[in-house]
Amino acid sequence: MKLFVSDGNPHCVKVLAVLEFTGVKCDVKHVNHEERVVPYLSRPALPALLLPSGTYLFSPNSICQYLIEVNGQESSDIVNQWLEWEATELQPAVMQALHMVVLQGKGAQTTRVLQGPLSYLDQSLSKRTTLFLTAEMVSVADVVLWAALYPILSDSSLVSGNQTELQHWFERVGMLAACGSAAQTALHGKGLKAESLKTYLQRQPSTHHGQGQVQGRGSQPCNSPEGDDDGDCVLSEEEIQSFAVTWGKGLADLPMVPERQHPILPVEGKRNVLVTSALPYVNNVPHLGNIIGCVLSADVFARYGRLRGWNVLYVCGTDEYGTATENKAREEGLTAQQICDKYHAVHASIYQWFQVDFDFFGRTTTKKQTEIAQNIFWRLHERGFLLEDIVEQLRCEACQRFLADRFVEGTCPYCSYPEARGDQCDKCGKLINAVELREPTCKVCSQTPVVQSSKHLFLDLPKLEAELEQWLEKSTGSGDWTANAKQITRSWVRDGLKPRCITRDLKWGTPVPHPDFSDKVFYVWFDAPIGYLSITANYTDQWEMWWKNPQQVELYNFMAKDNVPFHSVVFPCSLLGAQDNYTLVNHLVATEYLNYEDTKFSKSRGVGVFGDMAKDTGIPSDVWRFYLLYLRPEGQDSAFSWVDMATKNNSELLNNLGNFINRAGMFVSKFFESYVPAMDLQQEDKRLLAQVGWELKQYMNLMDRVKIRDALKCILNISRHGNQYIQVNEPWKKIKGDETDRQRSGTVTGVSVNVACLLSVMLQPYMPTVSQTICQQLNAPPTVTGTMLQGTGNFVCSLPAGHHIGTVSPLFQKLEAEQIESLKKRFGGQQPEEEEEEAKPKKPKTAAQTDVNAQPAPSPASHPAAQTAVNGADAERARELTLAVAEQGEKVRTLKGQKAEKAVIGAEVTKLLELKKQLSLAEGKHPEPVLIKGKKK
Repeated sequence: MKLFVSDGNPHCVKVLAVLEFTGVKCDVKHVNHEERVVPYLSRPALPALLLPSGTYLFSPNSICQYLIEVNGQESSDIVNQWLEWEATELQPAVMQALHMVVLQGKGAQTTRVLQGPLSYLDQSLSKRTTLFLTAEMVSVADVVLWAALYPILSDSSLVSGNQTELQHWFERVGMLAACGSAAQTALHGKGLKAESLKTYLQRQPSTHHGQGQVQGRGSQPCNSPEGDDDGDCVLSEEEIQSFAVTWGKGLADLPMVPERQHPILPVEGKRNVLVTSALPYVNNVPHLGNIIGCVLSADVFARYGRLRGWNVLYVCGTDEYGTATENKAREEGLTAQQICDKYHAVHASIYQWFQVDFDFFGRTTTKKQTEIAQNIFWRLHERGFLLEDIVEQLRCEACQRFLADRFVEGTCPYCSYPEARGDQCDKCGKLINAVELREPTCKVCSQTPVVQSSKHLFLDLPKLEAELEQWLEKSTGSGDWTANAKQITRSWVRDGLKPRCITRDLKWGTPVPHPDFSDKVFYVWFDAPIGYLSITANYTDQWEMWWKNPQQVELYNFMAKDNVPFHSVVFPCSLLGAQDNYTLVNHLVATEYLNYEDTKFSKSRGVGVFGDMAKDTGIPSDVWRFYLLYLRPEGQDSAFSWVDMATKNNSELLNNLGNFINRAGMFVSKFFESYVPAMDLQQEDKRLLAQVGWELKQYMNLMDRVKIRDALKCILNISRHGNQYIQVNEPWKKIKGDETDRQRSGTVTGVSVNVACLLSVMLQPYMPTVSQTICQQLNAPPTVTGTMLQGTGNFVCSLPAGHHIGTVSPLFQKLEAEQIESLKKRFGGQQPEEEEEEAKPKKPKTAAQTDVNAQPAPSPASHPAAQTAVNGADAERARELTLAVAEQGEKVRTLKGQKAEKAVIGAEVTKLLELKKQLSLAEGKHPEPVLIKGKKK
């Protein structure tokens, strides 16, 4: 490996420090910072790491992450979170501060720029009982953050005396030899005083980060209230003038976004983007977490891509095969196909109401699915990538069937997590064979299954491992893979791949065409991802132009993090082994989990909002889209909150965004008879144009990298700038003044209404109906959508003087406290007193049966373990305790998922054990087994 660095480059401090910290052997070459080391980039990008394969890494944090893994060190979740925070929150603020203090001599103003991130870091350190960020020993997270802050914190005049924990931490890490050596090499140990740093910064574009942005993006949880953005971007006079020149170009000679013509096929010379979202199980009505994790996120990106002029195809559909469908059919007294038909329509209706704009929404129970899946199977078989073996499986004698992995639950054999699934542990992420689970139970009836043998086919993943690793290195290095997607994939590959069973003893599925396995079907995680191909094939018979065309097609996969391994390892191995030039994923975009208030979504307990319920709340789908995207769980789990939803609607939508757009349009209507007035731009107006134009570029940069939540904040920042601009200039007063004042009122009004027009374009991926309404109210020309998002972004005067607008009216309605409280009760699993008796379950329910993915069990009375509870005198008490155990279990799982303090989790676990003990006594059982199980580590 060869590492290229340059003198004066602050980004090189961190990679040099991590290189020495990890002890990885690597040739370090010092080059001129203007040298283009990476051949396929049009601009210099340093530092850069040349890998043995010939691939380059040129993101400093990616280089650091790679060096960690090459050294064999395991990067924990908390380390990865700090690295993500450093790259997205700390680094932009530091670079702006460096520009200000080194080039502009504005050292005093750096406090404003850095206050948010440094306060956040100081507070985090003060809450820890360890000497360093993640442990008693220094970690790579400490090294990277120290290196990022070195130029600033090494100057005592820029250090706040209030941030004592931060200062002590900085001194401790700085004692590490690797840090001192890196600072000496890159900045000659002089920090801000290094002449090479000044030279480097002079040749870099200005880095702007408004005060509100620095404090609002990442220094607070996404559900916490944000402060007003009253800070200005730091823009040079040349930049302000440049934005004003762009504004003056208008819409002339710029293309409009063409109408979609189906079928959409790849076009040579264009950017062809194929977008998929994980196929939802047909038998489950999707809840808000499912919707934001897959289809809605993909929809926003697909809409954005179309506005950019990319050639986009967005496909999805329902995953319809498997045990879950068979169980649902049995429960409802229908055939499996009838269940699929019924719930496919339910899904389609839900996504249509949420305005998810698929190019095609299909399903997996089709002839094309059988043809393509069997073709891939035979190609794998012919090339020697399949194995036969005898498999020990779990069979439930009570249910009279082999149990699919997702219907088995038990204790993880690796980390002892008590609620591991039959295929994977949600806590440690390791693959599991169901028979490896300790104390397994059937999630349908809660009985203990038995082990039986059956012959099955396996995908030989070890044989494909080298080819997979080569592809992964290229794809993750050049594509926009989310941090969790990379981490999960690396952990799978690092642990070594094992053969993966691709067949199941079921009836409802794609039949295995091999004569020796004619009584079996394909396992869902071999079969389901092939649904992307078959759904496209049902859309167009030229589907191979998308799926066997990796040279011309970019593939984006959207999903929740639990689906990552099957899209990054299992499915790619199937396609690589088929050796048929398949298109593999370039950008794997995975979200964390969205919880509901302080618990999990649960259909059986009536907790949370599910897709078919949102419409009945009376809240428009655009508001639902906005809020879900506002708290999109990109870096960590987030939680839906009714109170927070009302707050964001009333503050961000009503008082910020809606207020600005409505005022701008109303001024045109009221003061200028609905005609946009003439605009004589002053320096203040040009400064606003530059602020807005810069936010547009930030928006596009973030959206290009699928940072959907952060890009939404750019829209809100623009309307905040606009509101402040109107307040300062008071056009409603100046319209009553002399000719100069009236001219000033016209300029402010004309500029504002043009900003509103830009917002209509930027909002289109997020709130399509609101976007269309704004366009209609402003009578915006059709070319406006194509103009604004061309290239790197063009904020131009799209509504020139004399343009006639339409009728203006408010865009949003206030969500009242009474309405929110009512909805909170309605979806919180609470029942009015008069309905409590009717609502109580007629049979005792186990904790497993309350899971949202579990199917209703046969009558508990039919199982011996439940006889005491049903027939004994304590039946009523047992019913109450069963529900209490389920709720307390949910609470414990939520706290663990949120990585709460050990003491907090321990207190809740104690409550759970006590409830289990009481339940055992009520059921006439001996409580000790429950206590012993609960104490396992």
